[in-house]
Amino acid sequence: MAEHRVPLAGLPRLPWLWAAAGVALLIAAAAVGAVVGPVHVPMRVVLQAVASPPFLGSGGASSGPLAILWSLRFPRVVLAALVGALLAVAGAAYQGVFRNPLADPYLLGAGAGAVLGATIAIVLTQGATVLGISLVPVAAFVGAALAVSATYTLGSSLGGYRNPSTLVLAGVAIAAFFTAVQTYVQQVRSDSLRQVYAWILGRLVTAGWDGIAALVPYAVLGVGVILAHRRLLDALAVGDEEVSSLGVSPRRVRLIVVAAATLCTAAAVSAAGAIGFVGIIVPHTVRLLLGTSYRVVLPMSLLLGAAFLVLADTVARTLTAPAEMPIGVVTAMVGAPFFLFVMRSRRLREV
Repeated sequence: MAEHRVPLAGLPRLPWLWAAAGVALLIAAAAVGAVVGPVHVPMRVVLQAVASPPFLGSGGASSGPLAILWSLRFPRVVLAALVGALLAVAGAAYQGVFRNPLADPYLLGAGAGAVLGATIAIVLTQGATVLGISLVPVAAFVGAALAVSATYTLGSSLGGYRNPSTLVLAGVAIAAFFTAVQTYVQQVRSDSLRQVYAWILGRLVTAGWDGIAALVPYAVLGVGVILAHRRLLDALAVGDEEVSSLGVSPRRVRLIVVAAATLCTAAAVSAAGAIGFVGIIVPHTVRLLLGTSYRVVLPMSLLLGAAFLVLADTVARTLTAPAEMPIGVVTAMVGAPFFLFVMRSRRLREV
């Protein structure tokens, strides 16, 4: 819409050098993810596989290491990049909407709601589809939307705008409730306990390129809407009056961005399970390096989130090889100390 194209004076654009560095980091992370694993693949073989994709009819990619790369490792690297980008962008969007740098898809309850919805879909439908569409992402979105709505309502009633930490506490309470319901569902359907539990810890085992293709529409829609509102998120950081002066309703902006961030979270959870802290680690790292403008934070979070999760997944599948560590454990080991660092730095600034 026209009002969304109104420029805000004084806002920095993403420097091309940093953008190039982000792209280079993502390419380097993807190369590491393709080479490193329980079975080491030489870089020359990876380059040969990239140069001989099976969809071009090249016979070299139809057997041996090249076939393994195209059928297993490349899809996993791409899925990790997609999920990392979705979680990082969603975290940055939530932080902008709620004006709270501690906001995160999991701290606001969206992750717990998506996990509950997806768990119910897994238990009841056993992978069934309706009109060719999997019910897991739909159920995950519904659960995430309910959780975020409950967090927003509870936090606002307790003065969330006057004290941003109240919103996080409300999210923790809602997440605990949804987690309790999800645990109950697991116990009632104990025959699916092992499958659901392994999924909850986070995993990036793909069903091949078809599974990634099913995730792409949700990713494009959610990320596209958030990026289209990056200028308005900068205006929200100044105040609702700044958004109103552009002829746009602040409430409408919040609703659209929250819906898009919730869609990103639900898509990531339905594809990879519960993977926490990405939405805090990546946006805060970008802010420390490049400032707080969402015209910079959002695109860089997209690139760095993708690179971060590719590297985290590489650690998860190689650290205890031939066994595989849940990727949620790896991100928690990095994210928990980082979260404490963020809280401590905020407290020192307030003193």
